Amino acid sequence: MLTIHAADLLLPGPGQRAVAGGALLVRDGAVAAVGPSEELAAAHPTARVRRWPGLLTPGLVQPQGSALLERAYHPDPRESDALGTEPLTGAGLNGVEMSDSRWGASARRGVQRMLAHGTVAVAGPFSRPAVADAVRRSGMRLLGGAPAEETGERISLDPLAWRRTAAEAFAAPPLDAPPFDAQSRSADFAVFDAPDEETLLEVGAACCVVTVLGGRMVYRRR
Repeated sequence: MLTIHAADLLLPGPGQRAVAGGALLVRDGAVAAVGPSEELAAAHPTARVRRWPGLLTPGLVQPQGSALLERAYHPDPRESDALGTEPLTGAGLNGVEMSDSRWGASARRGVQRMLAHGTVAVAGPFSRPAVADAVRRSGMRLLGGAPAEETGERISLDPLAWRRTAAEAFAAPPLDAPPFDAQSRSADFAVFDAPDEETLLEVGAACCVVTVLGGRMVYRRR
């Protein structure tokens, strides 16, 4: 099946110009073509078209995967009265009894929150089997190494935190290659409720509208 994902603005990747009204043509989970949405629609009249408001970018890489999933606890919504809703780290974990099953449940919630920030790849390694399994089942790519940021003790679900450009957070194999520069590149991308890159960096990846892995929608904001 052919699907065209069109947005108000497309950021193809590092060193490439933004495309107003740009789109991706996705075939069998891979990017088959990139360009203005009208041109792709004319060339592929039988393709299904999904139109998204905002900014379409390559998916993001989360370099703090180990810290977020193995050294932070993501509370269950039913625990919000006692534990709040933000990840608990360091002293915040005192008094929380963490079993293997609880780490696994926390990791599954953490993975969902990552997907809700446009994340398609995460840096490990993961020593807890339950955490590693949650990452594997999510479909996110596991990176043995990723560009590390000097963030001290701070961690963030937002892969754009501390970034000077959005391209610094783009996930592509290899990381310094333009993500949408060739056919058969896995269709891993996200759409954000932002009109341009400057606004996206200002408001952060929490404005994610949809995240797609291998052409499959894994998160959509309600």
